[in-house]
Amino acid sequence: QVQLVESGGGLVQAGGSLRLSCAASGITFSINAMGWYRQAPGKQRELVATITSSRSTNYADSVKGRFTISRDNAKKTVSLQMNSLKVEDTAVYYCNSALGATGPRYWGQGTQVTVSS
Repeated sequence: QVQLVESGGGLVQAGGSLRLSCAASGITFSINAMGWYRQAPGKQRELVATITSSRSTNYADSVKGRFTISRDNAKKTVSLQMNSLKVEDTAVYYCNSALGATGPRYWGQGTQVTVSS
């Protein structure tokens, strides 16, 4: 059974920082690309950041220079360090795993991040 369990969300003031973590089980973590997505109320889910099995990273333009994605294959975790948070970063953040171009994809249940002004 595949599980992706996010943690670390919460309420923070604008300009503050949060660190999200996602613990994976039931997948061969090291060969999966991992990612963080977010969905704000009334909006579509959007990509925040991804990291491949070879640790190549990709970021949405809106978070470049503020967010950093990383992975620990030994612990089967992927993290998202979020600095200089803005009100517009408020959303539910989801962890995602993807095996290659056509392999299975899984989602976590999401964790709420709320940034107040």
